[in-house]
Amino acid sequence: MTETDVIIIGAGASGLMCAIEAGKRGRQVLVLDHANKAGKKILMSGGGRCNFTNYSIDPDNFISNNSHFCKSALSRYTQWDFLALIARYKIPYHERDHGQLFCKDSAKDILIMLLKECADVGVVVQLNTPIERIEQLNNRFHLKTGNGMFSSQSLVVATGGLSIPKMGATPFGYKIAQQFGINIVPTRAGLVPLTLQPEDKEQFSPLSGIAVPCRISNQRQSFIENVLFTHRGLSGPAVLQISSYWLAGESVLINLLPQVNLETELKVKRQQKLKNTLKTILDSYLPKRLISCLLPDELLNISLPDLSDRQIQQVADQLHNWMIKPNGTEGYRTAEVTVGGVDCDALSSKTMASKQVPGLYFIGEVVDVTGWLGGYNFQWAWSSAWCAGQYV
Repeated sequence: MTETDVIIIGAGASGLMCAIEAGKRGRQVLVLDHANKAGKKILMSGGGRCNFTNYSIDPDNFISNNSHFCKSALSRYTQWDFLALIARYKIPYHERDHGQLFCKDSAKDILIMLLKECADVGVVVQLNTPIERIEQLNNRFHLKTGNGMFSSQSLVVATGGLSIPKMGATPFGYKIAQQFGINIVPTRAGLVPLTLQPEDKEQFSPLSGIAVPCRISNQRQSFIENVLFTHRGLSGPAVLQISSYWLAGESVLINLLPQVNLETELKVKRQQKLKNTLKTILDSYLPKRLISCLLPDELLNISLPDLSDRQIQQVADQLHNWMIKPNGTEGYRTAEVTVGGVDCDALSSKTMASKQVPGLYFIGEVVDVTGWLGGYNFQWAWSSAWCAGQYV
């Protein structure tokens, strides 16, 4: 039996961050992971450049059954704290749209930094170690693994969610919670492309590759970003964002021209006695193939002066209020995050500790806190891990 102060299950973003903070306090920390490499999701994220945080972090950028839970952690370890760590390592980064921050060179820079910080405070990271059984005896946690027995005073679950199983994602963290009687908020794929009903897929799959800036909404949320048409359905930043708020059976509303009042503009052009057909006019607003998919040829071929008010209103309504009912999502295979997870009501927002099981902590994506696209989920990993690291 190998005895230590703290065992952290999961060598990803939150697990390594928590290990660093606990190690700084002089705690003896062991990180266990079933994978053959630490930080696999860090390395693949952001197209290999890791969108590690965002200049603008706000609790409203997160989804949870307990909307207040994330506030404490996000205020105590902020994006500026993580940027100070980045600066110490002189890691070059750049800003993209909406305050998103990416490594200039490679996501490896972030992983190397975290592993160096771990090494500096004596953290041991042990890979290729599947966990077979966990028990709590005499206020200590005993873990039976493929590489022997381990025991610790504190146990931190940083196992991530169900997203991208080919990267090693499993439901293991949820099973640990359930073993100790902790509630799980039902999980679903988030930040994921939406698939279309068979008839819609047949109609719109020829548009694959076309991207247009849109407003996409449901009854709870709205985003203005690009929508990308794919062979299977809809993707792009706007769709990924709304997918985290989308529930099966719902329709979404897409405004293909969010910055334009099309009805007014068409009436003005008609007054100017432009002789062009509607199709020619609309070509200056949207891709030709998209217009042809959404409006009938007989309407598109009418010249502008011959269009009635009712027809102009019909065109504007179709392009401003395109209602579509997705068939589903592409699922965890391509999802960037998992919505739902370990119930926040069962945890302390200050320490991330279980309220009912002394010494047991949950951090990162395994918890029912899900960020928007744009570095928010990494910031939750850093913040929740930092908080737990002060107490484990």
